[in-house]
Amino acid sequence: MYDVIIIGGGPAGLSAAVYAARACLDALLIEQQPMGGGQILNTAEVDNYLGFFGMGGFELGQKFTEHAEHFGIKPVTEEVLRIDCTGAVKKVVTAKQEYEAKAIIYAAGAGHKKLGIPGEEAFAGKGVSYCATCDGAFFRGKTTAVIGGGDVALEDALFLSNLCEKVYLIHRRDTFRGAKTLVERVYAAENIELVLDTVTEAVEGEDRVQTLACVSKMDGEKKSLAVDGVFIAVGMEPHTGLLDGQVKLDENGYVVAGEDCKTSVEGVFAAGDVRTKKVRQIVTAVSDGAVAVAGLQG
Repeated sequence: MYDVIIIGGGPAGLSAAVYAARACLDALLIEQQPMGGGQILNTAEVDNYLGFFGMGGFELGQKFTEHAEHFGIKPVTEEVLRIDCTGAVKKVVTAKQEYEAKAIIYAAGAGHKKLGIPGEEAFAGKGVSYCATCDGAFFRGKTTAVIGGGDVALEDALFLSNLCEKVYLIHRRDTFRGAKTLVERVYAAENIELVLDTVTEAVEGEDRVQTLACVSKMDGEKKSLAVDGVFIAVGMEPHTGLLDGQVKLDENGYVVAGEDCKTSVEGVFAAGDVRTKKVRQIVTAVSDGAVAVAGLQG
């Protein structure tokens, strides 16, 4: 019987592990991936986490993991198959065994949202990617497209512009919702061509991606863009399926939890990108981890 089981080894989960260990709680951290760090492992450079300006995401993820391990937390690499959090004793079932705890801090993060258009699934790994920093090097000197209008899409386009001959940035609106500094850099990049007010209808090709079928929202004109790769950056979906039907979720699948990280179920806390909040950044995830541990201590 653990005091708390932390599900997810991203910034929120690792922060919770550090605070739990410092509070002398018997904590178990379960992370599906072989290395903790979450989404930041796929970030080329982090410039908005205080004190770590310019550090690579992979390196920062390593430091977060090392910090938790310094306090005796050794993440268990297992996939969680089922959670029962309705009773006083919380149960977490993996492929290997069943764990029990007095409380759960759910910090499983979020995953890339898909467009759901023809060809997207068929060409996954064959020109379709959701991570520019992971796969961008495969398209050095080639033509790529980024679909999206937020910070991630803008960052991806800028990252690819340093590798690719040309980058199309396709957005369904006429303005970007990302940070102004990123927008300015995108407009200044000579090899980024903006394709605004445009919807991508299909990814096409034979063995690999060759073209994108698009349509203008302004006049309905259809166009075909010749590309070697396409990077989809249209947002994230929370990994909250394990809690569905047990704790209250909002219409987008995020766990309903306030700044205290408390969910609708006693003894269950949501931390990081899985919970309802306006700002989802490394700094807010780390903060959630600390707040959740404080909450379970009463």
